[in-house]
Amino acid sequence: MKANRAQVTRALDQPDDAVRLILLHGPDSAGSRELAARLGAAMGADAERIDLTGATLSSDPARLIDEAAAIGLFGGARYIWVDGAGDEITAAVQALIEASSAGNPVVAIAGALRPASPLLKLALDSDQILAFASYAPDGADAERLASSIAREAGVRLRPELARRLAAQTGGDRALLRQEVTKFALFLDASPDRPGELDVRDYDLLAVEGEDPGHATLVDAALGGAPLALDEALTHSGPAEPIPLLRALARRLLQLAELRTKVEAGASVETAVASAGRSLFWKDRDIVARQLARLDAATLARAIERTAIAERQVKFGHPNAALIADALLVDIARAPARRH
Repeated sequence: MKANRAQVTRALDQPDDAVRLILLHGPDSAGSRELAARLGAAMGADAERIDLTGATLSSDPARLIDEAAAIGLFGGARYIWVDGAGDEITAAVQALIEASSAGNPVVAIAGALRPASPLLKLALDSDQILAFASYAPDGADAERLASSIAREAGVRLRPELARRLAAQTGGDRALLRQEVTKFALFLDASPDRPGELDVRDYDLLAVEGEDPGHATLVDAALGGAPLALDEALTHSGPAEPIPLLRALARRLLQLAELRTKVEAGASVETAVASAGRSLFWKDRDIVARQLARLDAATLARAIERTAIAERQVKFGHPNAALIADALLVDIARAPARRH
């Protein structure tokens, strides 16, 4: 069944045997992961977490029932965390809700699912499943989120700085937390010893504005123009991978949100127009072409791959300098969606 935020939060904080699976989907993967972490907190620090993937359950659907019904080695609490979920886990979820008993709570994290998704339909039709879609906040919601995350870390942000931070991170929770952590370290701040960040320090520390060159690379890749991308890469020279990947992530999240409106029946033009001032007017035709080319599943995979690429760069992958470029090339070469 479809759940609102209060319902899904309550189900994660107070696991109930009547709910066998909580499906967290939507374009805001960071938001879904934050919610999923509440289940781990509710189960306790000593609880055993069983990690499964969509690919694992696709090849072995019975694995989900086995893990959900299993008893921990020492009889302690355990829960199941399914990452990278999609329609390929539908058979496993169907078997889970048909089983005579389960026992251990299951949370599954998926990206943007089409309205016609078999997994989403199954979740919405079953009273043993709660489904909740996460979307990146924008406008005032994003500002409130930025202020809240900063406050939790002991960083006091003036309203104008919270507004800037929300805009520069695109409301992405993972990026917000990363920036706030940096602020807290600089200020030597903590929840019990808060510190205030002034404008000068913010300008010194905050994520930089998007490089126009990055926009050119991102637009060529998402527009399916490998030759134009190759030419842009040649002329731009080596780019810092993290800012480039973040520019790509911001556009992908924007497209994913617009794609949900198209999947719900809106035309591409109507969806783009609904973005209002959050989309620069000169970019509207470009975004419309990208939106027409990329379906929800493709966008979800690209968002996931972008997050993985950023983690690889941060952890010192030997080819870190090439990871972002390679991902852009793959996206540019991907076939357009079928109409």
